[in-house]
Amino acid sequence: MVKPVAIVTIRASSDFSLISVLTGFHLPLIFALLSLAAVALANHAAQPAPQLYWNSVLPNTQMPRAISELLHPDSTNEEKSTNVMNAVGNGKPIDHKGKPENTALPQLARRPFSYKSDDRPTDNQLHYKNVAIFFLEKDMRPGTTMSFQFPINSNTATFLPRERAQSIPFSSNKLPEIFNHFSVKPTSVEAKTIKQTIEECEAPGIKGEEIYCATSLESMVDFSTSKLRTRNVQAISTEVLEKGATMSMHKHTTMPGLKKLAGDKVVVCHKQNYPYAVFYCHVIKPTAAYVLPLKGDDGVKVKAVAICHLDTSEWNPKHLAFQIIKVKPGTIPICHFLPTNHIVWVPNHKSA
Repeated sequence: MVKPVAIVTIRASSDFSLISVLTGFHLPLIFALLSLAAVALANHAAQPAPQLYWNSVLPNTQMPRAISELLHPDSTNEEKSTNVMNAVGNGKPIDHKGKPENTALPQLARRPFSYKSDDRPTDNQLHYKNVAIFFLEKDMRPGTTMSFQFPINSNTATFLPRERAQSIPFSSNKLPEIFNHFSVKPTSVEAKTIKQTIEECEAPGIKGEEIYCATSLESMVDFSTSKLRTRNVQAISTEVLEKGATMSMHKHTTMPGLKKLAGDKVVVCHKQNYPYAVFYCHVIKPTAAYVLPLKGDDGVKVKAVAICHLDTSEWNPKHLAFQIIKVKPGTIPICHFLPTNHIVWVPNHKSA
């Protein structure tokens, strides 16, 4: 005997929807299904627009902590999602307990990741030649010890949805309008930082370098995937693995487990000081990216991302890296660690 089939009809009117059960279907099951659908819709609506875009374009890519921490549940409003003072102040590092970090690490050149910069390294910077600001590939071998720190920057600016970010000027020709938008005095420290960030984004790179300042997560995803020519990518950031760790200057020992990431073309994105999240992204070929485990002399473990530039022939000979390592441009690859709020994009192994 064939059991009756449950049929549910929904009749919509201007006032209500009528659900009628014609045969053999239990109301509790209907309500359970409707409740699940409502929860799914609520969770979807609660996600910030940048995260929804990530999920749709990069469904198989794990979001790194450096990005997930910048997603704000009310990111449609930049006045709520960021504090201008915290976002564009002096960028002073804080430790992993949220306290100001007393650091011996010097401020780098005005554009530390710009290799065309004419800034001469200061005597104060050269004094710290034993700090692993820049190092050689051989220094990543297990057992090597380097002095470094992985502070959290006080820049707390979060992402805006692309449409909102695009509605705000981002140009040195629009500085008065930008200052007015964020209620910043033109003579303030915040105004100086905003101006500097925009100028750095507009400055040309070295020969063969492609630069793009992403003013939203959506635009960073689009730029990175377009340059890597695939959406099958990894996005990775340096992570301090112990919560509450105080990361002042420490000697770090490289542990076994060095991993070279796929491809010789990588996209590196550096967090900038700005009222909302802006990343200075650039592509320099050839470049190699590594993930390596470190252990500090205080016992804290770090999953560090290292970037090695294989051809430095176009770099400014005055760059701090050459002064520290005592080599000339184009002679040997030069490496540096990525801070915790910076990101490297590489092809996934299957697409490399």
